Amino acid sequence: MDRKQLVSGLLAKARKYRNFARWVGDWETSKRILALAEERKQRALALARPNEKRIRKRAREIWEENGRPVGRDDEFWFQAEREFQEAEQLAKGTRIDA
Repeated sequence: MDRKQLVSGLLAKARKYRNFARWVGDWETSKRILALAEERKQRALALARPNEKRIRKRAREIWEENGRPVGRDDEFWFQAEREFQEAEQLAKGTRIDA
């Protein structure tokens, strides 16, 4: 499962929890569900945030998935960066209260 799918899944759960909280009659329970939704959104943002260690790890995974070819390291690095950027854009551009 790639980073974008993980982020998308967390954001979907956050939306689900937020919508569910609207139907709960108990204020305290609703408040806790909303806190859980916000926690999922923050987790999605943290997962999407790129850093060199995460990019390196993902680039290696891509390299291994492609049979460990020689001389394509830049291609895999850029692909890993692109995946993180897409996931970050998804996490930042998604409203969970919609």
